[in-house]
Amino acid sequence: MRLLILGGTRFLGRHVADAALSAGHEVTLFTRGVTNPGLFPEAEHLHGDRDGDLGALAGRAWDVVIDPSAYVPRVVAASTQAIAAEHYVFISSISVYARMPEIGTREDAAVEQVPRDSENVAEHYGGLKALCEQVVAERFPDSHLNLRAGLIVGPHDYTGRFTYWARRTTMPGPVLAPAPADRPVQLIDVRDLADWIVRAAQERVTGTMNAIGEPFAFARILDGADVTWAPPEWLLEQGVEPWVELPIWLGTDPEFHGFLAADSSRARAAGLRARPLADTIADTRAWAKELPFPGEAGLTGQRERALLAALAARAAGS
Repeated sequence: MRLLILGGTRFLGRHVADAALSAGHEVTLFTRGVTNPGLFPEAEHLHGDRDGDLGALAGRAWDVVIDPSAYVPRVVAASTQAIAAEHYVFISSISVYARMPEIGTREDAAVEQVPRDSENVAEHYGGLKALCEQVVAERFPDSHLNLRAGLIVGPHDYTGRFTYWARRTTMPGPVLAPAPADRPVQLIDVRDLADWIVRAAQERVTGTMNAIGEPFAFARILDGADVTWAPPEWLLEQGVEPWVELPIWLGTDPEFHGFLAADSSRARAAGLRARPLADTIADTRAWAKELPFPGEAGLTGQRERALLAALAARAAGS
């Protein structure tokens, strides 16, 4: 399979490239040549910019394009027009859904509506991803796969969200975590997702799918740790920022109740499989052991100790 990856040197794209090369496919990476430029010397490297410099793609053709790095429909439109390919795989997001108050959101649920000319990714990330899906479907009506990824975790995860919990549970002292312990979460190991993307591309799987693992209780991520479970309302009163200071937690907004518990049966029927959670945790720890802690997400030690002391004082005074 002649495979073009738009990106391929950071996180998901990096693992997709690795999976494709390991499977013996002919891989071309289109990048700016900025992030990890020395990766994958065995692949063909084309340099340019998706936003205005697609010249390196002219006159070429591929069997499949995998697009893990687009957020703005205008940019996706330019790419789909410039690339000659038989099949297009676009990595979208669970965030496309306008509301997720219930567990088990399926692919036919309403998506966020934003103006097509909007480019404010920080404000309209989900809506823009939904528009990108539309662009791909219009350009490749019978030969596209839109994958709505959820929380992607594992080695080389630059966000630090899952990595925070994987590492914090190996450190001394009680771990502050948002209650309840059995709240549902779901994730997918980046390597499992990447392997499946390559297989789905080769098999020309089409449609729209929630590309994520099955929900499980959050407490499983903290298995074996000394955990202090804090009431969510109290954490918000202390100014704790959901998803950032305490990752994989979305606060108390009922609109987000099902955000980490979407229905993934369609993807699983198409072959998506997840390795044991313990393996993902162990491999993430091994990869991140030399990195600063916390990284991009998570409580600093000082902040966590202060919150634990305040919570203990609250319990003593009740």
